[in-house]
Amino acid sequence: MTVARIAVLILQLSVILVVFTLGLESTFKDALSLFRRPALLFRSLLSMNVVMPVFAAFVAATFHLKPAVEIALVFLAVSPVPPIVPRQQLKLGGNSNYVHGLLVSAALASIVLVPIMVEILGKVFRQDIHVTPLTVAKIVALTILLPIAAGMWVHRRAPKFAQKAAPRLSRVALVLLLVLSVVVLVMLLPGVAIMVGNGTILAIAAFVVVGAAVGHWLGGPVPGERTTLALATASRHPGLALAIASVNYPGQRRSVAAVIVLYFLVKAIVLLPYTRWRRRQLRAYDPQQEMGVKQRVA
Repeated sequence: MTVARIAVLILQLSVILVVFTLGLESTFKDALSLFRRPALLFRSLLSMNVVMPVFAAFVAATFHLKPAVEIALVFLAVSPVPPIVPRQQLKLGGNSNYVHGLLVSAALASIVLVPIMVEILGKVFRQDIHVTPLTVAKIVALTILLPIAAGMWVHRRAPKFAQKAAPRLSRVALVLLLVLSVVVLVMLLPGVAIMVGNGTILAIAAFVVVGAAVGHWLGGPVPGERTTLALATASRHPGLALAIASVNYPGQRRSVAAVIVLYFLVKAIVLLPYTRWRRRQLRAYDPQQEMGVKQRVA
């Protein structure tokens, strides 16, 4: 096994550990809470699974980008919320019910929606592209559903242990994730450099800005929920996007991986003003006011 393969494997395990720690702080009721709010669930899936693929298809059809960039953007657009985003959403005022419910509901919905959107995009671009529900189910089960369910099971059986273990395991997982991300970035850096140019960064930045704007708009009147959906819409699942690309364009796998890495770098920079703004809003916001808004919405 190569060093690169070992690094990627440990990176995947660290992501699973991050999701497991989320489960330690959550309940099965939290995970299913969004299904009891159909209007918000509809807006969330519309934002992530319809608007973003349409915009990515528009960018790919309108601008003369490198093939790997077009492939990466389109397949990122159809992928659900990544499992590492909920920590950021919670820090920026996201409600635990919505954050965990969105992660689980988006993962479950992706099993049906992702293959459908890939088929539709294939017809639009006259490309023979596809992904099976089983492929999507395996990825979201491994990276989201199983680890968060395991964490919630521990929370239910041993709540005191879960409460103590969650912060420590979370710190370990995030440090490990950061270190391995840097390692993977260094390995893919030559490919990332090649992808820069020809409007690539501008296209990725537009993808992120539109995602955050649409999510913020469709998030509704509750500030924490607006921020949560904005981050979820601008952030996509890299593992699923790469898996779809590998099935349909195996020769472009490494180039697509480089674009995905570039996307995460650009996203981190582009979203800085938004996250700082929402942090200031959070400090100034009155929790009693939010409770009143929720009651009116309900």
